Amino acid sequence: MSNPLNGAQFLLAAHRISQLPADRGAEVAFAGRSNAGKSSALNTLTGHKGLARTSKTPGRTQQMVAFSLPPLAQGEDEAPLEARLIDLPGYGYAKVPEELREHWKQEIDAYLHRRQSLRGVVLIADIRHELKEFDRLMLRFCFETGLPCHLLMTKADKLSRSQAMQALTAVRKGFADGMQATAQVFSSADGTGVEPAREAVLRLLRTPRG
Repeated sequence: MSNPLNGAQFLLAAHRISQLPADRGAEVAFAGRSNAGKSSALNTLTGHKGLARTSKTPGRTQQMVAFSLPPLAQGEDEAPLEARLIDLPGYGYAKVPEELREHWKQEIDAYLHRRQSLRGVVLIADIRHELKEFDRLMLRFCFETGLPCHLLMTKADKLSRSQAMQALTAVRKGFADGMQATAQVFSSADGTGVEPAREAVLRLLRTPRG
């Protein structure tokens, strides 16, 4: 099966939202705590092993990193859509200086509120642990603003299938009524859930801004 995300290419890294590409077209943001496997998920979904930096030391992504995608086909009478993926800084890594953490808190908040091309968020969380405060804040923000969110529960290969399904069920039960949120199990290591996750990203990119 062809992978429309395979054409992803590094575009730029931004310290402030004003440095991001022009606010047009459509983009999906990837967010998550520093040790949740966000870079590995991006690499797996795009099919590029080294696209997003991975490291045994969490917190390597300390800028907003934009990746361009090939123009995304839409309906028959619609022009192809300019599309991007945005890798947001990993959040919650203790060794990041407080000043930098506060900077990213403000920049991420501004990005989520102001970015008109943002069509949805892919939230990365480790399936082995309960959702953290940052994860719940992101879900709540998406709910309050009507922004679709797709939760990837990563590292599913570390659990049995029944354990993974129990964790998924528990998270879904926690979604508020009316929340535009979906969730799935995922593993970069063994390929669990890769195709559904790619489909979810493409669906978000094609979702008109509400």
